[in-house]
Amino acid sequence: MIGVDLQIAARNLTRHTRRNLFLGGALAAVTALLVLLSSLTGGVERAMMVSATTLLTGHVNVGGFFKITSGSAAPIVSEYPRALDTVRALVPEIDYVAVRGRGWAKAVSESSSMDLVLGGVEVAQERGFAKVIRPVEGRLEDLAQPDTVLLFQGQADRLKVKVGDVVTLSAPTTRGVNNTADVRVAVIARNVGLLSAFSAFIQADTLRRLYGLAPTATGALHLYLKDPADAPAVASRLRAALAEAGWRVMEPESQPYWIKLMQKVPSEDWTGQKLDVTTWEDEMGQFKQFILGLRALTALLVFVLMVVVVIGILNTLAIAIRERTREIGTLRAIGMQRRKVLWLFVLETALLGLGGAAAGAAIAAAIALALNLAGIGVPEGMQLFLMQERLSFLLQPGAILGDVLFLAAVTVVAALLPARRAARLRPVTAMHHVG
Repeated sequence: MIGVDLQIAARNLTRHTRRNLFLGGALAAVTALLVLLSSLTGGVERAMMVSATTLLTGHVNVGGFFKITSGSAAPIVSEYPRALDTVRALVPEIDYVAVRGRGWAKAVSESSSMDLVLGGVEVAQERGFAKVIRPVEGRLEDLAQPDTVLLFQGQADRLKVKVGDVVTLSAPTTRGVNNTADVRVAVIARNVGLLSAFSAFIQADTLRRLYGLAPTATGALHLYLKDPADAPAVASRLRAALAEAGWRVMEPESQPYWIKLMQKVPSEDWTGQKLDVTTWEDEMGQFKQFILGLRALTALLVFVLMVVVVIGILNTLAIAIRERTREIGTLRAIGMQRRKVLWLFVLETALLGLGGAAAGAAIAAAIALALNLAGIGVPEGMQLFLMQERLSFLLQPGAILGDVLFLAAVTVVAALLPARRAARLRPVTAMHHVG
């Protein structure tokens, strides 16, 4: 029976070609806009996450603070090899681990100076660097040499240095005195958004010497998981397991480590070592708010589009039913039940909605692929926030299918009211309708 109903609905669609092409085209356009908006938002989110989890944080971080006195604090994990052994035994979801030093310093060149957030890295451990950091001078491998630094273009321009030049770093140590180190610029990399405005990387042992740290001390263990979605569960499990293993572990709090270092930790009455297990979302709170704002803006645009779609469908179907009043009266006169009339109109609209939405999704996917291949550059001012130099669209088949089904469902719901009106027409009244 459903097959016969589908044939009738499809035949009715083909009998009113112009009107249905207009409505289907409108649905296709709205679906295309929805898919493009969603894929653009997805592309921005992905670029932000990849940049943030490469430059500043792992998917999960085992960081910590060391306090010589209750009023001071340093972002240090002492005896990190022991913590690393525990972490590796407890987290089978790990893809790889990067041991990252944490610090900040004033960089001074012959003609300028600026403050930098420093990451002490063993570049061979940083598998993600090759995906995000694009050297414009020098090679990433050169950062493995002692007393070297990686700067981004904006920093190099401000300090007026090039590869091979020497920069002096001045940083406060845990003993309350300033220490300095001369480092050679080994790599100048292309900017990757806001984070590259203040983040720089030096060789890990160079950072330890700058701060007077032992070889077994570091800033944090950055854990990169096979599936980043596991981060909250892994972090929760690690907190409990590290506490059972004898480590003092801080209560979870969604704040970047540097805010805790400046505000929370110095005000607490304890000394010694405490570990702080966080996720990348904890460390990137401001960017998470930006992503939520982006999603809210997308949802608002989608809502406006839906209102336009529903009004358009109501008007078009109202016109269609008026044009087909005598046809409906004839069907009712030969015995078709009201419920059957309603069902045929809904089925007809569902076919139209699915066809139009599927066509729009296909068009949007083709446009997004073409734009990705074209590699359209993002204006420099927007790069700070979007963390990408070129516009990218993330096409997710599951999300696109969801958009198509959503638009088709909206179309069907919008058609219910005019379809019910059509089903309620009295046969005699309908057959004598003129217009």
